[in-house]
Amino acid sequence: MATSLPATQQAVDSAPDSWLAHVEPRCYRQVQQRVVGQLLQTLLYEQVLAYRQQPLDDGRQRFLVRGVDAQQESVEYQCNGWLSTSFELIRLEHASLERVNSRGERSQPQLHQALAELLGEYQDSPQLPRFIHELEQTLVKDLQARSQDYRAAQPPHELDVDALERHFMDAHSYHPCYKSRIGFSLADNARFGPEFAAPIAVVWLALGKSCAALKHSQRLDFAAFIQQEAGELTGELTRRGLAAEDYWLIPVHPWQWQNVIQPSFYPELCRGELIYLGSSADRYLAQQSIRTLANASAKQRPYVKLAMSMTNTSSTRILARHTVMNGPLITDWLQQLIASDATARGLDFVILGEVAGVSFDYDQLPATRMPQLYGTLGAIWRESLHAYLREDEQAVPFNGLSHVENRYAPGEQRPFIDPWIARYGLEAWTRQLLQVAVTPIIHMLYAEGIGMESHGQNIVLIVKQGWPQRIALKDFHDGVRYSPAHLARPELCPSLVPLPASHAKLNRNSFILTDDVDAVRDFSCDCFFFIALGELAIFLDQQYRLEQSRFWQLTAEVIHAYQQAHPQHRERYALFDVFAPTYEVEELTKRRLLGDGERRFKSVANPLHPYRPHAC
Repeated sequence: MATSLPATQQAVDSAPDSWLAHVEPRCYRQVQQRVVGQLLQTLLYEQVLAYRQQPLDDGRQRFLVRGVDAQQESVEYQCNGWLSTSFELIRLEHASLERVNSRGERSQPQLHQALAELLGEYQDSPQLPRFIHELEQTLVKDLQARSQDYRAAQPPHELDVDALERHFMDAHSYHPCYKSRIGFSLADNARFGPEFAAPIAVVWLALGKSCAALKHSQRLDFAAFIQQEAGELTGELTRRGLAAEDYWLIPVHPWQWQNVIQPSFYPELCRGELIYLGSSADRYLAQQSIRTLANASAKQRPYVKLAMSMTNTSSTRILARHTVMNGPLITDWLQQLIASDATARGLDFVILGEVAGVSFDYDQLPATRMPQLYGTLGAIWRESLHAYLREDEQAVPFNGLSHVENRYAPGEQRPFIDPWIARYGLEAWTRQLLQVAVTPIIHMLYAEGIGMESHGQNIVLIVKQGWPQRIALKDFHDGVRYSPAHLARPELCPSLVPLPASHAKLNRNSFILTDDVDAVRDFSCDCFFFIALGELAIFLDQQYRLEQSRFWQLTAEVIHAYQQAHPQHRERYALFDVFAPTYEVEELTKRRLLGDGERRFKSVANPLHPYRPHAC
């Protein structure tokens, strides 16, 4: 049975108009500044807009962008920020953003004003209305989160990992649609958004085996597993006089049940191929990814990742059948590689295994239903991080390391990690963090030939009293990439469920197998070095004056030490060259503005290149 949860502080009423009546103008200005500023930042970096820059005395730049107003007069958008040495990333100070009209009058730009004046060239793009809608929804949903009366129950750096999933409200620091959640009403957002920590009961369905697919880890007794997960609902089929052996049980997000499953799977529901069993006794909490839920009633039990027909950042959060089936296959493979490799075991990192998955089998659908239903009914169970934590260990989502407290409130702005930096020293703590985070990822690349999608939400840092110990990695069902011809141990590689041609057409960036070794390297480098470490490098520079060149030198020293300790991989250091002059990274804003009809990547200067070993 579920255990009771402490009451959550929630001033945001489920009625979508009540909180809006009491929004502080300051909060609205600051959130709008962030949305417009983050949009401008990406448009400049991805070279959608031309800009000029003027150096300021303190190392910052003044960025200036021309636009045209409704009267066809020239306007200029001005913002202070940094042109960093980390991949030449641009970071704008959103609060400094100003609009200057043709008469020299200054004002704070409004979202739609900025869109009209800066993106007039793209007004005929078929993707533009969708992009604008995502920006609007990002603004109002971030405003909703900031308007609740949330206070951490204890000092933030002492919160457990589940509480931190709520606490880190800033979300994606680069993507302009960082909180769009298209499909959620404001009431849905308050009920299911991670910022509100409202307990969620999942819906349990029975899916006929004739139209279902199941895959689980070889180490898992699935019958016992599902008995524990679904509890007394496992007996519901028998109580109704149905043959339990003819069905698989599958959890469904309550939002998906109401908005997609009932309206779209009514034929299967009427035919008894899909049966509603009830809601879970256990209660769950949404993580930052929204569709992944942590079991709050029994923290040692698995997370459930559920198909959701809503869009956030660049992706619709469905679960394609092949990814659901591949999760356990990839889990068993990765864990076998680690268990049979002394170096990997010594690094002591955690792979949060995707131990089971159930999916509707869409292949039997008529072509007229396929687009509507593809990827909408599926679930993956992932091991709980709590089962891996040792005594006195704490886990922190990696993207939270660059979180600043009270960013939208008056008073001192203090970094989340500040107590740890004060205790251990800036460079010592940073060096240890890089040691435990970088080494496992480059080991899997060099020693095995596997690139990993280890961005900030897919890495969890495990610390003891703030001192970095090791990392946990997650999301592997579509989060690895490799060239079969360049695997170190190809005989251990599983036969994966292939990527359907229709899926590849929808998302050209979604694939696991490739014959391009640079694409393997860039998968790790884009996600880990560019996103996760690039953000941290800029943050430590801005907050603690750790020069970015020093950060990347420290990173390179970790890689050098690994390479010197493992000369047996020497040929692979050149094959997967992380010190290459450039990487290819994804252009996330161009994807939303121009669509996925072609690959959206840009070549960026690699800050590790100056520290390339002489032998390379």
